[in-house]
Order: sequence, then structure tokens, then C-alpha cells
Amino acid sequence: MKLLVVGSGGREHAIAKKLLDSDQVEQVFVAPGNDGMTLDGIELVNIGISEHSALINFAKEHDVAWTFVGPDDALAAGMVDDFEQAGLKAFGPSRLAAELEWSKDFA
Repeated sequence: MKLLVVGSGGREHAIAKKLLDSDQVEQVFVAPGNDGMTLDGIELVNIGISEHSALINFAKEHDVAWTFVGPDDALAAGMVDDFEQAGLKAFGPSRLAAELEWSKDFA
């Protein structure tokens, strides 16, 4: 299966690298990623974290089975909700659930 990880930090690098260890995983894309990720066989996608529609289109065009959303900003912006509304599987909390992390007033 093909997977997409959204983010560019160490957390996303570690997730993508571990996903590649699975025999069930054919390819891991990371958007936008960082150059160090390519050393581990991870394919970078030049789409920004805030570009939900472009990421959704990429996932559809490349038959991505699951998208893993790492950055707090993307979670707070409802990326997981947007992917699910588009009929795609995404791993991460909904915008409402993520509010516990990013909103000090909510917490």
C-alpha cells in the first residue's frame, strides 16, 4: 500500500521511516518533508501543510491508502476532517479532538 505522511519534522521522519519497515508498505510519501528523509528512501512531495485540497488530490491521484497527519497546525486546521470528508482514510485526531492540544482556553 501507499502512504502519505504530512509534515517536515523529526516526528514525521520517524513515522515515515518506521512505516517503510512494513512488508505491506510499497511507498511512503511525505509532504513537504525535508531533504534528510530522502536518505531513507522516502519520497518528498512539494505540497505545503496548509494546502489541504492539493494534498487530498495527491492522495487520490496516487491511490494513497492512509494519510498520517503530524503537525499540530494541520490538526488544528481540521486536515483529518477534510480527508475523511473527501472519502479518504486519515490517522490523527479530528479538529475538535485536537483542540485539547492547541487551545489553552479549551484545555
